[in-house]
Amino acid sequence: MLREWLSQAQREQFASKGYFDVVGGNTGNQYRIYTGTSANVCEIDKSGRLREGLCFTTIVDLPIGDVMLAQKIALETCEDEVRALARWFTPRSHHFRQTERRR
Repeated sequence: MLREWLSQAQREQFASKGYFDVVGGNTGNQYRIYTGTSANVCEIDKSGRLREGLCFTTIVDLPIGDVMLAQKIALETCEDEVRALARWFTPRSHHFRQTERRR
């Protein structure tokens, strides 16, 4: 279901890198959603560098793809609420590098 909700560019990015970028619906900030269910979302700058991490997830256990879809929709439709509720963390690039898919 996740892939059906992604744009063509997001599908290609996800297939080749294991993550996809989303634009926040309120601020226009860019976020990168990595494969995972928590501590897998980072705000990125215009150059794609990690800025701040956001930890937010669903309140029930769902498959990884469903959680990532919920995160995408939340950032696009209620970004301010997500930012208010999320736990913030300092992302470490080595943590996210392991989720990237190898060619």
